[in-house]
Amino acid sequence: MTLKRKAILRQRQVLFLVFLLWVSEASCELGRFLVAEETEKGSFVANVATVLGLELGNLSARGARISSRGNKQILQLRGENGDLVLKDKLDREELCGSAEPCLLPFQILLENPFKIFRAELLVGDINDHSPVFLEPEMLLKIPENSIPGTVLPLKNAEDLDVGSNAVQNYTISPNSHFHVQTHSRSEGRKFPELVLIKTLDREEQPEFTLILTAIDGGSPPRSGTTRVRIAVLDINDNAPIFTQPQYEVRIPENNSIGSLVVTISAEDLDTGKNAEILYSLFHSSEEIIKTFEVNPISGDIRLRKKLDFETIQRYEVDIEGTDGGGLSGKCTVIVHVIDLNDNAPELTMSSLTNPIPENAPETVVAVFSISDLDSGENGRLVCSIQEDIPFILQPSIENFYALVTEGALDRENKAQYNVMITVTDLGFPRLKSEYNITVFISDVNDNPPVFTQTEYTLYLKENNSPAFHLGSVSANDRDSGTNAKVTYSLQPPGLENFSLFSYISINSDNGHLYALRSLDYEIIPTFQFSVKATDGGLPALSSQVLVQVVVLDENDNSPLVLYPLQNGTVSYNDLVPRAAEPGYLVTKVVAVDEDSGQNSWLSYQLLKATDPGLFTVWSHNGEVRTVRPISDRDAIKQKLLVLVKDNGQPPLSTAVTLNVLLVDGFSEPYIKLPGSSKEPAQTDSLTLYLVISLASISFLFLFFIIVFTVLHLWRRKRDSSDSSHFESNGPFPGHLVDASGTGTLSHSYQYEACLNSGSGTSEFKFLKPIIPSLPNLLSSLLKCNNLYLIL
Repeated sequence: MTLKRKAILRQRQVLFLVFLLWVSEASCELGRFLVAEETEKGSFVANVATVLGLELGNLSARGARISSRGNKQILQLRGENGDLVLKDKLDREELCGSAEPCLLPFQILLENPFKIFRAELLVGDINDHSPVFLEPEMLLKIPENSIPGTVLPLKNAEDLDVGSNAVQNYTISPNSHFHVQTHSRSEGRKFPELVLIKTLDREEQPEFTLILTAIDGGSPPRSGTTRVRIAVLDINDNAPIFTQPQYEVRIPENNSIGSLVVTISAEDLDTGKNAEILYSLFHSSEEIIKTFEVNPISGDIRLRKKLDFETIQRYEVDIEGTDGGGLSGKCTVIVHVIDLNDNAPELTMSSLTNPIPENAPETVVAVFSISDLDSGENGRLVCSIQEDIPFILQPSIENFYALVTEGALDRENKAQYNVMITVTDLGFPRLKSEYNITVFISDVNDNPPVFTQTEYTLYLKENNSPAFHLGSVSANDRDSGTNAKVTYSLQPPGLENFSLFSYISINSDNGHLYALRSLDYEIIPTFQFSVKATDGGLPALSSQVLVQVVVLDENDNSPLVLYPLQNGTVSYNDLVPRAAEPGYLVTKVVAVDEDSGQNSWLSYQLLKATDPGLFTVWSHNGEVRTVRPISDRDAIKQKLLVLVKDNGQPPLSTAVTLNVLLVDGFSEPYIKLPGSSKEPAQTDSLTLYLVISLASISFLFLFFIIVFTVLHLWRRKRDSSDSSHFESNGPFPGHLVDASGTGTLSHSYQYEACLNSGSGTSEFKFLKPIIPSLPNLLSSLLKCNNLYLIL
């Protein structure tokens, strides 16, 4: 035996002792309730609420019910008033036969809390049967020489009533020779004897005919009669004498019909015909006549029908031996029926609670009683259930048992149990009966919905159509019925300036997610939210799961040229000295693409040029360089058309126009273009404007140095590292600076550019930063002709 099994046995032993203590307090005797037989159906017996001292409402709340042995219910409890009434009209003779008193035990069960009250219904006899003689006439023979005081046995009358209502006295019609005496047998029955009071004379009167009357003790009394014919015989002075005045035998109840019970024998000292003895049943009831027969010659007593210990356990048979002269003697044969184990145990269900909630603690599921019609060891019973179920049997008094759960159950593991109750007797061979009880477990909302995934990631291409089906979430609930019905709802992520419900909706019944409007990868590349699954229980249980939506980029944005600006404010923006060597960096086309991935990979291509052989554009970074030395024959004004194209499918592109001037040197204040005719006054005016511009720029530069120094000292004083005050307020995001050299300006190229409006002859200089520590400040503050300083 394993340690686990020993622990379970010890636990059940403790529960059994606790239950016995509880039962000893939960049961009591209520006594007897008297009712007369033949009382009409529905007649009042007692008020259970009054007898138990309970209020009528408490009687119903505690689940009061009546339980009787066997399946026949003789009493009924009316719940509305607590009255205990007869279910059917009672016949005492049918219920108890000749047994006295007629007691019918029953129990009053209270289920919550469990308590048993034992009581008995005493069925009183009424005088509803008259005495009956089994034979309409009795023939007696008496020798004429019989002396006064001679006793002649008479056959008694049968009365189905008992007690005072049974036969109490016998009388005989008036005559001068005989009177009758009434005697009692050991079991209480009355029998008559005829006593001779005067000497007979056969020659004077050979025969007497008298009326024998049996009177019971009822009120009014009932009676029955038979005729007694007495024949006066000639002298036969020796009556038969049995070898034993009383025979006692024991026979099993399964003896076959015709089997020998016993052989009786009598002797007669006379000779001849007066010594011939004939045997017969005497003083026998109808039951004995049906059960036994006697051979008149041999005296063998045999069975006429099968015996049943459960019906009659003992027979008392009177046998008469009569000789040829009319004299007789008698003996008694007592037959004891031996019980055999021929009745299987029976189970009577008193109450059954079904279904039971899964979260209920130790609960009484059923209350039942067991019985066996056999006696002794054959009637001793053992009750058990299988061991692999969470139930135990708690014994009570008088073979009552309660089927109790060991604790709370789990419907999700098992929704029903088949409890097999086995009742076995201790006879030989053992008989058993099995009764199956199906216990259903009702669901309680104790399981929240569980999503099929711990996290969901959904993908959606931008520019989707409204009401587009993104995907689905799904949750399962182990409960059943309403407790397992799951509904879905969105839980906002709590981000500012983001209304989830304007982007996403969910079908509450099946968890399908839909995009309510078109999404733009460039605005919202990804977002996440929670979906809540709630069951229909009370209280409702719920769980949440995180859903992340990834917006997939499409090639829906053309490249954006950051430099040079294409606003038409200047005619030419790049100067190239004629002395430039091949590979000279003329300028760099800077462009970005708001798309991502390969949709943002840019390539550069020279579409058109004034002199296609003079310049080239590097495809991977947009640098415009010279291909060959510049000759005098090359036009001063060069116009280039550069195509910026992304790598999307299909690809999108943007064209940018570059104006390049070929100059002899950067020191020339004015370069005269072919066909230009400027006056000296105009040249002086332009020089003046240039000087004023340079002075203004110098002043602004010094002013910004001072402002930067003051702000730097003030920031150090506050220990603040916030640099958001110096971010650019321009229309382009700051992340457009690319150090990879794939289409945006590299940090290796730093420009400081300022073009005056309308200045077609202004110089364009490549300068290093004057103060290396101020690049971010200058890039965010210095503007000139709407051209940003890009570092």
